[in-house]
Amino acid sequence: MAEKQIGKILYTQEDITRRAKEIGAQIDKDYEGEEVIFLGTLKGSVPWLVDIMKYTTVPSSVDFITASSYGSSMTSSGVVKITYEPAINMYKKNVIVVEDIIDTGNTLKYLLAKLEERGPKSVRVCSMLNKEPRRTTNLHADYVGFEIDDLFVIGYGLDYDQKFRGLPYISYIEGDDVELL
Repeated sequence: MAEKQIGKILYTQEDITRRAKEIGAQIDKDYEGEEVIFLGTLKGSVPWLVDIMKYTTVPSSVDFITASSYGSSMTSSGVVKITYEPAINMYKKNVIVVEDIIDTGNTLKYLLAKLEERGPKSVRVCSMLNKEPRRTTNLHADYVGFEIDDLFVIGYGLDYDQKFRGLPYISYIEGDDVELL
């Protein structure tokens, strides 16, 4: 039996894999002969982080951080909470923060400021999705999977109230759709 499609599909598994391979190749080129730390933002970045790591060959390690401003809402509260800190030593290391989505940029701005306190050699951002229309900060990712409009997206790590992270595609839901979920 086929799984019920949730929302309107924006990007298929094939689209996501293709972009991960392209970005992985770019990271290999940018960091040739160097080591990187992939720092995934929990929980949404996990599928994208795994894909990026599968398609890079540079020596790497991985750690995680949890920072959020959404809770159970479809819009950001504006208050960033860090509930899990990375354990890995970042001093004089190349760090690539792997995000599921950059929306307003407030959470990422806060996170990057906290990471700079650890004295990394470099910090870059790899985001699966970039939602520029909602940006309230002057932040830009170094590696972007896809640019999207001001949509509420789910799937491939992205959730609505902790649901739908496991969808093998990225789709979007509109206000009326939420009642059906």
